[in-house]
Amino acid sequence: MPGGAERILRRRIGSVRNTKKITRAMELIAATRVARAQQRARAARPYSEQLTSVIENLAAGGAEVDHPLLRRAETVSSVAFVVCAGDRGLAGPYNTQVLRTAEREIQAVRSEGGDYQIIAVGKKVADYFSFRGYHIDGRYGGFTDNPHYDDARTISRKVREVFDSGDVDQVDLIYTEFVSLGTQRPIVRRFLPLEPPEVLATGGSADEAALAGFSFEPSAEGVLGDLLPRYVEARLFTALLDAAASEHANRQRAMKAATDNAEELIVKLSRAMNRARQEAITTEIMEIVGGAEGLSDDEQTIEQLLLSDSAASR
Repeated sequence: MPGGAERILRRRIGSVRNTKKITRAMELIAATRVARAQQRARAARPYSEQLTSVIENLAAGGAEVDHPLLRRAETVSSVAFVVCAGDRGLAGPYNTQVLRTAEREIQAVRSEGGDYQIIAVGKKVADYFSFRGYHIDGRYGGFTDNPHYDDARTISRKVREVFDSGDVDQVDLIYTEFVSLGTQRPIVRRFLPLEPPEVLATGGSADEAALAGFSFEPSAEGVLGDLLPRYVEARLFTALLDAAASEHANRQRAMKAATDNAEELIVKLSRAMNRARQEAITTEIMEIVGGAEGLSDDEQTIEQLLLSDSAASR
């Protein structure tokens, strides 16, 4: 039917235009949120740096502590993986890269005869590993695009429980590091046990003489022992902020690509619609011309019949 293809293409163009509006809006929202996430990461950095500096200085001043977070196993036979991804999709390769990295690490531990635990941060992590038959030991979500310090404290409490109890010998943190707006990369970092005080002391800016004028209650060792859990929380919070900024950056790029693809598709469909319209117009013109020629032939036939009848009557 003439015009049928044109109507179908027109509906498709309208649908793609609506999709383009949605992806464009999501792109702008992600651009705003990634800037906000970067600001939050910068705002949290002084606390983390100062906390690290205090621990380094206490260690450099000779403070020694026997803390569970410093316990090192002779052989690592069980590893807990804290895997941080998103609660939602539509973020390009963001979730996939982290999940594949985590699965490779888990398979490496299993291939060596070791055991594993998964602490899933983000709905996508829990769904991915549950679907593939992995056991999930902890599930946290609903905040991955906007984490708060309380979220880091809750997760770190679970991590410290499994490590302090001796269920695992090591804890690895897997997340996406935010390098720049155009570069984010999934990384695996050892989370627990922490580096021993003598290693931390290499970065300290104080010495025993500088700390001699300070008195610590209950003791320098006690202060150091209390600060180590806070240090774990700060490291985890920094990772969550990095992951959130990476998620928004990936979503911004993905939505921009979707918007550009929608624009290209609109152009192609518009060209196809114009061709269909031209074909329909050409068809209608041909029908009109054919009808006119048919009427002209009929008139000539009728005229010839009338002339032949008139001649016969004479």
